[in-house]
Amino acid sequence: MNQLGGNQLARVRTLAHWLDDGIAIPGTRMRFGVDAILDVVPFAGDLAGVALSGWIMLQAARMGASRATLLRMGWNVAIDALAGAVPGIGVFFDAAWKANLRNVALLERQTLDPTGTRRASRRLLLALAAAGVVIVVAGTVATIYLLRAGAALLRHTF
Repeated sequence: MNQLGGNQLARVRTLAHWLDDGIAIPGTRMRFGVDAILDVVPFAGDLAGVALSGWIMLQAARMGASRATLLRMGWNVAIDALAGAVPGIGVFFDAAWKANLRNVALLERQTLDPTGTRRASRRLLLALAAAGVVIVVAGTVATIYLLRAGAALLRHTF
């Protein structure tokens, strides 16, 4: 992994901290970040959160993160964006998921163990691809079944 200096990683860590964990609720161990606050503003807040998360991914790419690690980071951001966009629960999900801290941890792990992180990222991506294939096949089978059942129902009705 290309080392562009500790300052770049420190900036990424700091941004991730403030986005996901920078604000403590007094008297509790609960923490949340600016990203959860941004989610209160429909669409624009989600867009701003994704843009800031994208900056972290851009820095990871500049630091030499592998393609598999970047895809895994993108997956974390996508989950954060999709679930964060759900009215009512999105803010709470965003406060709990902490995609940016997850992504910084991935980046740090790749720095320490590039081969192991690359393998783990590839395994996750393969599992996601396999799950996608299963969902598509199951959806196709279910659609064919429903179409046949509907056609049979129409034949008996008319």
